[in-house]
Amino acid sequence: MLVLSKELFMVARKNNFAIPAPNFVDQTSIKAYIEVAEKLNLPVILAYAEAHKDFLSFDDALYLGKYYGEKAKVPAVLHFDHGTTKELIIRAINEGFKSVMIDASMDSFEENVKKTREIVDYAHLRGVVVEAEIGHVGNGEGYKSNDNSESIYTTVEEAKKFVELTNVDSLAISIGTAHGAYKGKPIIDFDRLKEIRNAIDTPLVLHGGSSTGDVNLGRCATEGISKINIYTDLVTAAFNKSQSTISNDYYELRNLQTEGMKECLEHYYGVFKTKRI
Repeated sequence: MLVLSKELFMVARKNNFAIPAPNFVDQTSIKAYIEVAEKLNLPVILAYAEAHKDFLSFDDALYLGKYYGEKAKVPAVLHFDHGTTKELIIRAINEGFKSVMIDASMDSFEENVKKTREIVDYAHLRGVVVEAEIGHVGNGEGYKSNDNSESIYTTVEEAKKFVELTNVDSLAISIGTAHGAYKGKPIIDFDRLKEIRNAIDTPLVLHGGSSTGDVNLGRCATEGISKINIYTDLVTAAFNKSQSTISNDYYELRNLQTEGMKECLEHYYGVFKTKRI
């Protein structure tokens, strides 16, 4: 069943666990995620990232998300992830995504507030929740983003001010993770996480969960993060599984890849201490 993330996050925050948000890029991946969630009887956030539109078109993602999300026997959230194009975010709101992320984290604080507030006002009138990002989560190689700028850590003061000015429903913060596969050891600022969690009531989100390490992610989940995005580890697990076993045809290869993704996601449900809702 498709639900809003707001209620799920309230329970997760109160009970100190996180809900995984795996990115789906095709029919195989979204079915795999739902099958794992149903097996464990746990909620799932089905995330489609704007950056993946070359792999899966917006229209196809919307169709797959609504079709499989509505069929799911567990609470499922259809989320539009890392939206940077206003027109596409508006389409997502109007056409069936019940959760959207406006990512203006590389803009100035004032511009981020302006863009986020505009999306929040539009989305809330239509019963859609909004996630935004303050600070910036770069890429894994040396914690650099695509424009070679370093990850920008979220400050407590800006987090408080941002939430007050935007009325955003959840907030992605930067505390030491990075998108993609790391080349270097991630160092998570748990003191910063604690400070931000204690300063605001808004549910917190962690991007760049892949390769962060089970101990780090387990602590994030129990110390204040309500949603953790994962993608790279899932597709890496699919690839590794297909390489570790000889497959005789396309169907065996596809089944191995699916099995790899499912094993990885099930593992992270345990790491995140996700509970039934």
